[in-house]
Amino acid sequence: MQSDPLNDAMSTIKNAALVGKSECVIYPSSKLIGRVLKVMQEHGYINQFEFVEDGRAGQFKVRMQGRINDCGVIKPRYSVQRNELDRFESRYLPAQDFGVLILTTTAGVVSHAKAKELGVGGKLLAYVY
Repeated sequence: MQSDPLNDAMSTIKNAALVGKSECVIYPSSKLIGRVLKVMQEHGYINQFEFVEDGRAGQFKVRMQGRINDCGVIKPRYSVQRNELDRFESRYLPAQDFGVLILTTTAGVVSHAKAKELGVGGKLLAYVY
């Protein structure tokens, strides 16, 4: 039994990137995983992904780009105000303006840069660089 599907998805992506695979399969799928993959695609960490219905929970086929050094989930999912984003950026990312924090806000699942632009806070989900 899986306790955190997002953690399993991020570790699958990380392992595929470390080995140098061009594609990986994430299952089971969820809307949250799909939205996190969309943010990763917008920032150029993965090429494309597609949802494949398999009669159960479905799965995502992800085409890798080879730009991921590290990725993972942030546990516990800290609540972050808009003025605290810099503190968590320095904690989880190796350098300023390098990498992406992914968080869920009232505006949806967005990157930390987009959250600063919108002026909203939320809960931290994952990091990618």
